[in-house]
Amino acid sequence: MAPEKNHAATAAEILPLVGGAANISSVAHCMTRLRLGLHDRSLVQDEALKALPAVLGVVEDDTYQIVLGPGTVARVTPEFEALLTAPPRTASDLTAQGAAIKAAQQARNATPFKLFLRRIANIFVPLIPALIGCGIIAGLNGLLTNLGWLPSVVPALAAIASGFMSLIAVFVGYNTAKEFGGTPILGGAVAAIIVYAGVAKVTAFGVTLSPGQGGVLGALGAAALAVYVEKWCRRWVPESLDVLVTPALTVLVSGLVTIFGLMVVAGEVSTAIGDFANWLLAYGGAGAGFVLGGLFLPLVMLGLHQALIPIHTTLIEQQGYTVLLPILAMAGAGQVGAATAVYFRLPHNTAIRATIRSALPTGLLGVGEPLIYGVSLPLGRPFVTACVGGAFGGGFVGLFNMLGDTVGSTAIGPSGWALFPLLDGNRGLGGTVAIYAGGLLTGYLVGFFATYFFGFSRQLLADFNVAPEHGATASADPAKAPATTRV
Repeated sequence: MAPEKNHAATAAEILPLVGGAANISSVAHCMTRLRLGLHDRSLVQDEALKALPAVLGVVEDDTYQIVLGPGTVARVTPEFEALLTAPPRTASDLTAQGAAIKAAQQARNATPFKLFLRRIANIFVPLIPALIGCGIIAGLNGLLTNLGWLPSVVPALAAIASGFMSLIAVFVGYNTAKEFGGTPILGGAVAAIIVYAGVAKVTAFGVTLSPGQGGVLGALGAAALAVYVEKWCRRWVPESLDVLVTPALTVLVSGLVTIFGLMVVAGEVSTAIGDFANWLLAYGGAGAGFVLGGLFLPLVMLGLHQALIPIHTTLIEQQGYTVLLPILAMAGAGQVGAATAVYFRLPHNTAIRATIRSALPTGLLGVGEPLIYGVSLPLGRPFVTACVGGAFGGGFVGLFNMLGDTVGSTAIGPSGWALFPLLDGNRGLGGTVAIYAGGLLTGYLVGFFATYFFGFSRQLLADFNVAPEHGATASADPAKAPATTRV
């Protein structure tokens, strides 16, 4: 069967198990998860979903999240959306579709802090594929430059790798306006002012502007302002003049505020973020790395990690790489080490061991959800010891940053072994790769030994170190157990 048909089949298998099209209020996806807004949570068949071959796990948050893995989720989501947009066949279908639209609108009007962070993430997540692609090409270009190979190709690769980053503000502006209910192209038009070379002729508050000043943060603010101005114009401008007056006023007002305010303010904020990140790792590298690596998994579970996405993007835009991501990636290394220890500590539980065998390869590549929600989190203590492994791995990488060996990533999204092609630093590729690999090894080993010796109480071993057919309950298989902690 062709891969496209497999993805369509996966979508068709998932839909009835989440209550059908009438139960879906919204659909989105991130790097690994299909995120569904639901009308009635009780209609979801969790165990049947987890049993599907393509499903790696489920997570319940303000949306219901089905873990499908990188690549797969981007292909399944359009197939799933196509099933939802099929024409209604009956009056009840039409009523249900209307209720779904109303619920989706109500959800968009909600403004809690986590929803705000999720909306910020929705602006930047669509940019990740381009960041990854350009980041890998930048790494290849750097390698060829250092080796002195193909000198005629190097300028072309540099242009390919840098073209997107030179205009990333425009894409952020476009996505911001789209996310907050404005006209996307107007958001992009206002954000384009930031990267326009002509702003170098403008002086604002005694400061001569420079192209790109304010970066993605300025673009986000400019586009958000454009949305506000556009909505104000839609309310007050007569319909007969709307097509001319609204776009002009939106771009003019937002553009002037961007040039004479936002670019200066956002430029200072962006510079402060870069300076703080460099200062933090230069003077407190080991300690900062320990804290960041140890706390990242809990941040992910709380949904607060999304606040880091604009920071990563700002650092990449400023310095060419983010020094935070390689440290945060150590959390996944601790998870791999902990899961390996669980495998050896529960030799009689064939269900858990089978889950670990199937999830470890994706864990090594930086996809941690199957191990988190299938192994460590349901068991309890191994999740804590996995965080300990991540802390020591982060401390290792942070220590070398403190010693002057900067380790960064030219893109966001991948981690684990998948981050190797995106690594960059100030001391050459070989040293950067060695430090990152040392951090992973530290995370693996500390996560393993911390879990092996401290991850199990006697009662936990008694409950889980038995074969399912010899008395273990269904809940003894954490792959089938519901997550007790909400992300």
